[in-house]
Amino acid sequence: LTPDTPQKKMIRGSEGLYMVNGPPHFTESTVFPRESGKNCKVYTFSKDGTLFAWGNAEKVNIINVTNKGILHSFDLPKAVCLEFSPKNTVLATWQPYTTSKDGTAGIPNLQLYDVKTGTCLKSFIQKKMQNWCPSWSEDETLCARNVNNEVHFFENKNFNTIANKLHLQKINDFVLSPGPQPYKVAVYVPGSKGAPSFVRLYQYPNFAGPHAALANKSFFKADKVTMLWNKKATAVLVIASTDVDKTGASYYGEQTLHYIATNGESAVVQLPKNGPIYDVVWNSSSTEFCAVYGFMPAKATIFNLKCDPVFDFGTGPRNAAYYSPHGHILVLAGFGNLRGQMEVWDVKNYKLISKPVASDSTYFAWCPDGEHILTATCAPRLRVNNGYKIWHYTGAILHKYDVPSNAELWQVSWQPFLDGIFPAKTITYQAVPSEVPNEEPKVATAYRPPALRNKPITNSKLHEEEPPQNMKPQSGNDKPLSKTALKNQRKHEAKKAAKQEARSDKSPDLAPTPAPQSTPRSTISQSISGDPEIDKKIKNLKKKLKAIEQLKDQAATGKQLEKNQLEKIQKETALLRELEDLELGI
Repeated sequence: LTPDTPQKKMIRGSEGLYMVNGPPHFTESTVFPRESGKNCKVYTFSKDGTLFAWGNAEKVNIINVTNKGILHSFDLPKAVCLEFSPKNTVLATWQPYTTSKDGTAGIPNLQLYDVKTGTCLKSFIQKKMQNWCPSWSEDETLCARNVNNEVHFFENKNFNTIANKLHLQKINDFVLSPGPQPYKVAVYVPGSKGAPSFVRLYQYPNFAGPHAALANKSFFKADKVTMLWNKKATAVLVIASTDVDKTGASYYGEQTLHYIATNGESAVVQLPKNGPIYDVVWNSSSTEFCAVYGFMPAKATIFNLKCDPVFDFGTGPRNAAYYSPHGHILVLAGFGNLRGQMEVWDVKNYKLISKPVASDSTYFAWCPDGEHILTATCAPRLRVNNGYKIWHYTGAILHKYDVPSNAELWQVSWQPFLDGIFPAKTITYQAVPSEVPNEEPKVATAYRPPALRNKPITNSKLHEEEPPQNMKPQSGNDKPLSKTALKNQRKHEAKKAAKQEARSDKSPDLAPTPAPQSTPRSTISQSISGDPEIDKKIKNLKKKLKAIEQLKDQAATGKQLEKNQLEKIQKETALLRELEDLELGI
């Protein structure tokens, strides 16, 4: 496929399965004849977009999108998952695993088919739908799958021989690195019996020995993790989350973000705002990542590979981030239970390009050309107002399709293209012309009681909004301070301020302490001597005197005091004398 190949989208819904051209011309494609009916359960494109496979409750078919010919048809009426290998040589299919009534083991339900010949290369039993598909390296020399808590590796499409095994106590998940050799693998082992969970990075096939791992990061708070490799396979971001937040602060559990590099470095990414981590994405440059986090209104921040903040987008109604394929534009969006506001940012110059609103969206995807965006409202997430829109990143709607009120849209996606086919274009800030009106949703005004309706509106906000700010040091020589340096700087400033306060407060502090009878309960304001030891003694004496005051109040109300409590009251005069001596000695 070339940059001149017309863009296409595949649409699956109650109106059938069909292909639509565009942009620029939004017409139904003749490459794929519409398959009517509601039988299509699944479809997939190959990574380069040249092959297309779908299952229609009778067969699984493969067609070549460029020459419109059907390549193969397989009798797999129950297939619900399909996936092509990276170089289009294998089609993996999965159907729900079933056992026979007499209790004997079920038949293999994961099939690998040779796309060229149509023969079945291998069948496996794969009971869970989660992580059902084997993982391939980009050149397909390596294929891996998780079997009984260990990772099995196959080489050069020989699925009958396990070339290598990675065995740890209980591997829950693994992710192969993208890109060329040497291949790396990130594995997650959940904690048990007080031991922490951990993620380890290995280089294939060096798995043996205690020091075989490239890097290791352990953490206690993790019921599940998400591992994200960057494109250059130099580092992994790990979102560790618990199902329940024991502090009760969040309904979504508790999340932490960890950074692990293949050179052995690891760190916890310090997020300045408490709350859930909604989304984390790598830039295609592999040198920066963006995190969306914190209680609403959420913050979004770009970090570098030192996990230092580079740019803070402030706060806003958002829970997702999407980098364009070329990495020069970032969309921050609020979907799901938010209104669908989007912020489109030029991340080279950190300038806001547009703020479109895609209400009720359940799906977002960048077009491979890096200029157009697809948003959709799909069932079963939302069963009303189903449809999709094609946007230009400047905020203009180029095409809009709403399904009829009695129909549903289930899935819509772009035809993929390989990276590098579309050149990166200069960013434009001027909205492109469009014939589709941009319907801004009407924002309901807040209710005002009749008595206030003719009076001026006072602005009262539930949250203080934070503006975007550049976190990079402004001058070339100013390096950002390390955490220790910042801590020491704060301590030094606090000491300085304390000394100044002590000098200015010296004269009032020399006044004699009033007699015990007239001492009010909130006696004594904090004295500062400049000597931490003396300050500590003064603080303890005041604490004891306050307790004596409370005991005297209790005795005055007629409460019978214990022997040790009466002894405490008798010590009051001595304590006051000691306090007076300390304060006079300042």
